[in-house]
Amino acid sequence: MKRILLMIFRNILLVPYAWCKLCYHAAHTEKYTDEEQYALLKYITLRANRGGNVKIASSGVENLPKENGFMFFPNHQGLYDVLAIIEACPRPFAVVAKKEIANIQFLKQVFACMKAYMLDREDVRQAMQVIIHVTEEVKKGRNYLIFAEGTRSKNGNHPGEFKGGSFKSATKAKCPIVPVALIDSFKPFDTNTISPVTVQVHFLEPLYYDEYKDMKTTEIAAEVKRRIEAVIGQYAK
Repeated sequence: MKRILLMIFRNILLVPYAWCKLCYHAAHTEKYTDEEQYALLKYITLRANRGGNVKIASSGVENLPKENGFMFFPNHQGLYDVLAIIEACPRPFAVVAKKEIANIQFLKQVFACMKAYMLDREDVRQAMQVIIHVTEEVKKGRNYLIFAEGTRSKNGNHPGEFKGGSFKSATKAKCPIVPVALIDSFKPFDTNTISPVTVQVHFLEPLYYDEYKDMKTTEIAAEVKRRIEAVIGQYAK
């Protein structure tokens, strides 16, 4: 909470304009392209990060597939994760997030601009519909992000179990799977400090369909987690 207040205070002249613009974009998604929405989100995120003493150190952008229609699978550390990836990633993407986040102000508007899907983990039918919709949109060239752990880890830079079911949209769309290793992404919003923090975002080499087509989703999940943990072990302090 302290860092969010710092972000607001240091951008106090920008906040009213940016908030109104964000809310308008969120309420009128049909008026803007994905690129226009993403440009706004990157601008707001960059200003917030600068004001909140947050630096993003990214690597592996060259690993992103040349063609759109891929899926990110990062480890999940906290509420800040998506914002870190927005600053680091040059390509627009949407998100599949749990419905509990749908009413958190600011994130609610950000996800609306991204045309995110809110997943009800207690409703199997709704979850299947989300998988179907995401599959079709990925086939059409939209990029998506899913947290395979289902919920944020409470162990800092130690990921929890990656669930095989999270990869169903990717396997059905036969799209590239891009593991993303997040390091210290829990610190901006999930620790009670305003000290400078550097969040690392590492885009790893993708798994292409030919590589995973004969694997079970649980095996894919284990391999993605293994690759992420290897990078965390190398770079986390």
